[in-house]
Amino acid sequence: MLPEQRIKVMGSIKYYAAPDVRELFENIVTKLGFSHVDCGKISFFRSQGSKSRYTVARVYGLPRIWQQALGLEPHYVLEVISERYDRLTEEEKEKTLIHEALHIPRGFQGGFRHHKGNIDKRKIDRLHKAYRKCFAASASQSISVTKH
Repeated sequence: MLPEQRIKVMGSIKYYAAPDVRELFENIVTKLGFSHVDCGKISFFRSQGSKSRYTVARVYGLPRIWQQALGLEPHYVLEVISERYDRLTEEEKEKTLIHEALHIPRGFQGGFRHHKGNIDKRKIDRLHKAYRKCFAASASQSISVTKH
């Protein structure tokens, strides 16, 4: 085989458990009242090596046909792209996870909600403001509880 005919093998994507992402996501969906989101049926991963230019995070649903074929209940996977997500401020991470939570439909059946009519910057900003308000309130409550 001539050198110019060799196939260049690119590095593969590596996946790691992301308990920090799980903790923040669980806090966000709890405080925002996203009761339809069952965090026990969501796996959280941090990936390294993605060639995606702009993607910070992705959510994947297990389609119904796979659920039926494998005898599984609905599940989701939330992946953060380490090269981009880890550089974000805490506020940007929160907004990213709110964005991903909005992709999960109320039925929590493995489906996926697209952006059109469901997800936009104004909605994310509004939800983030509400989350921060809840976050501040719970922080002040824990401070007053520890003072007594």
